[in-house]
Amino acid sequence: MKLSAFFCVIICGIQLASAQRITTEVYIETYKAWAIAEMKRSGIPASITLAQGILESGSGNSRLAVEFKNHFGIKCHNDWEGKKAYHDDDRKGECFRHYKNAEESFRDHTDFLMTRSRYAFLFNYKPTDYAAWAKGLKKAGYATDPHYPQRLIELIEKYHLHRYDDAESAAKTGAGTRSATAAGKKSVSIDQFTVDIEKYAVKENNRTEYIRAKAGDTYASLASMREMMSWQLPRYNDAQASKNLTEGEIVYLQPKRRRAARGKDTHRLREGETVRDVSQLYAVRLSRLYVLNRLEEGTEPKAGTLLHLRKKKKN
Repeated sequence: MKLSAFFCVIICGIQLASAQRITTEVYIETYKAWAIAEMKRSGIPASITLAQGILESGSGNSRLAVEFKNHFGIKCHNDWEGKKAYHDDDRKGECFRHYKNAEESFRDHTDFLMTRSRYAFLFNYKPTDYAAWAKGLKKAGYATDPHYPQRLIELIEKYHLHRYDDAESAAKTGAGTRSATAAGKKSVSIDQFTVDIEKYAVKENNRTEYIRAKAGDTYASLASMREMMSWQLPRYNDAQASKNLTEGEIVYLQPKRRRAARGKDTHRLREGETVRDVSQLYAVRLSRLYVLNRLEEGTEPKAGTLLHLRKKKKN
């Protein structure tokens, strides 16, 4: 009787583990919206994001994905300041990024590719050219598997993931751009889209795209015009979603950088200037400025304080 109960526990455990596993089709349905959203803000094909997620996470069933919400096998690297997880990969006990949820993993995958110079050439490819992206990822060193591009392409074609690489949106984005933020609403005509682009010229500061707000603009209205998620612009600009925009104010369309451009090492605070003002001026993440200057987040140094923009202030 005890032996039968023992085997029952084992069998039930196996059945439960099997039931908890998700299929590739379910994975695609679950995460395709996030992949499309990331494509719209970055130009990375949704098909590539989904294929990488399927391959790197075993369709969401790997230990990294289940326990640490890491769907893309992204390791810690020297600049990672979030939670860490240790997992055997190429070597034993390697450090991987530990996310709060899968959505954070998808966002960080985009930011990871957008903020590292070795991947910069990929953004010269059209979002519809998934084959070029697959080969480019291997060339840039994303994975050590020599067959990595073929495996991605096979997944994309097997599950028809290229259908999520919106041809209309991609055409508006165009090759050679660093993001899809120049795309207007699908419902507007091409002429109206051209007017919007002329009205909101996309410029770049510290390799981060931005526009200037017009009178009456809000983060919500600009996000809607550019087919972005409502949370993106406030987060990229270190602001509350309800913040009133002033005419001419910089609105970043991508995550700001971790340090200022070369040659811009420090900034002396002027009267009435806040740390966020400096963050916007140099396109450096606000949280990173506090870290670089060993300041408690939320504090405002007095006028005349010298802020460090690239290297951490010495004790």
